[in-house]
Amino acid sequence: MAKSPGENGPRSPAAGGSLSGTRENLAPGPDAAATDELSSLGSDSEANGFAERRIDKFGFIVGAQGAEGALEEVPLEVLRQRESKWLDMLNNWDKWMAKKHKKIRLRCQKGIPPSLRGRAWQYLSGGKVKLQQNPGKFDELDMAPGDSKWLDVIERDLHRQFPFHEMFVSRGGHGQQDLFRVLKAYTLYRPEEGYCQAQAPIAAVLLMHMPAEQAFWCLVQICEKYLPGYYSEKLEAIQLDGEILFSLLQKVSPVAHKHLSRQKIDPLLYMTEWFMCAFARTLPWSSVLRVWDMFFCEGVKIIFRVGLVLLKHALGSPEKLKACQGQYETIERLRSLSPKIMQEAFLVQEVIELPVTERQIEREHLIQLRRWQETRGELQCCSPPRLHGAKAILEAEPGPRPTLQPSPSIRLPPDAPLPGSKSKSKPPKQIPKEPQKQEKASGQLDKTPTPGQAKMAIAGGDACPPQDVPPKDPVPQDPSPQDSAPQVSAHHCSQESLGSQESEDTYL
Repeated sequence: MAKSPGENGPRSPAAGGSLSGTRENLAPGPDAAATDELSSLGSDSEANGFAERRIDKFGFIVGAQGAEGALEEVPLEVLRQRESKWLDMLNNWDKWMAKKHKKIRLRCQKGIPPSLRGRAWQYLSGGKVKLQQNPGKFDELDMAPGDSKWLDVIERDLHRQFPFHEMFVSRGGHGQQDLFRVLKAYTLYRPEEGYCQAQAPIAAVLLMHMPAEQAFWCLVQICEKYLPGYYSEKLEAIQLDGEILFSLLQKVSPVAHKHLSRQKIDPLLYMTEWFMCAFARTLPWSSVLRVWDMFFCEGVKIIFRVGLVLLKHALGSPEKLKACQGQYETIERLRSLSPKIMQEAFLVQEVIELPVTERQIEREHLIQLRRWQETRGELQCCSPPRLHGAKAILEAEPGPRPTLQPSPSIRLPPDAPLPGSKSKSKPPKQIPKEPQKQEKASGQLDKTPTPGQAKMAIAGGDACPPQDVPPKDPVPQDPSPQDSAPQVSAHHCSQESLGSQESEDTYL
């Protein structure tokens, strides 16, 4: 998984339709022009003769990935309830993160509904905020020519990323085009880092769940906030985390720690691909998704916990060590883990219960950093401190942070007027009479706000404006830009009222 700007030097484009490092040459040929408007899920599979093969629910060609193991099937009714609760959270994300982060963590541990996983990852990682803060940045990077020393290496890696997934099965298909765009854009966004081969599977997993622009900003967050320094030139951060993992293993499984110490097996020999690819190329796919759900919410401690669980159950007893007498046998055991250990329900429960905290990880980080400086000198990679999960990323966001404005997930019928919007239907007679009575009774409307006006003033926060109190000023005849703001806020509040009642009753 070494970072390489071209092991054998830049190669010249070969004849016969080879990719040459430009987005145009990654586009399908003339024969595929008729399928440009189709999704990669259909056209890429059919172009390679896989149309007659069955595709599993994750998009992989059935039989190509080997035995997936027993999947944890969620009943449809439970899945719909989870979707409703996640919709409420996503439509009121800042409020939930500020006041009910523990609920978000518990729901991530249960698993994000597949229909909302991509959107939830964007919100958890802060990629959604990054996109809002940098409008048009990805398009600018996408149109730039790119650094030639990285383009050739990226091209060679495209076909290696999940070749049996219908999105990436076709050379030059839509999936590989988007993967090339995201990776090239990152080399331009962080030219001092360039490209690392381990970034390709990370970006590919993101592209399976979201468009290229959103995947790019999630990749940026992973590289800068979750795993900073992992993809730098000398891989110092991953070496440091290997020592942290080995030290934590002594507390979690002394038997496994003693065996690896006796065999003098460096952590880099078994944990590099685990950590740098976030287990995307190690675990069964259902387990990968569950691990990523927790990783985006709780940070790198999930990656440490997964690694410790695998080591503990692979090498943690004398019976299991009987077949691991030497280095080769031990490494092979860790490269071909038992399917039972990696099974979704078992692995997730073990990861949740493993007593390894952020504080312990940071304490070991300081210890190993001091040892590194004593033996090897100062780190050459000056990466920012990593942030442990969504809560830490939210709190550390510098500068003015825009409030997330989600796209409507629950749409009202076309004939239903939005609360607060202009409508031809006349309001009930009793509604305008109440403020008239208040005016007559008080006589000081300009000095003392009525309760209805006080509620409208509070509505600038998370609360919704009351629907039965009309605004103080009459609605102007000519529409103006100011007219749209109350309509938008009322529209979002109407969405909250549709989906939040059930989850509030359940979780509060």
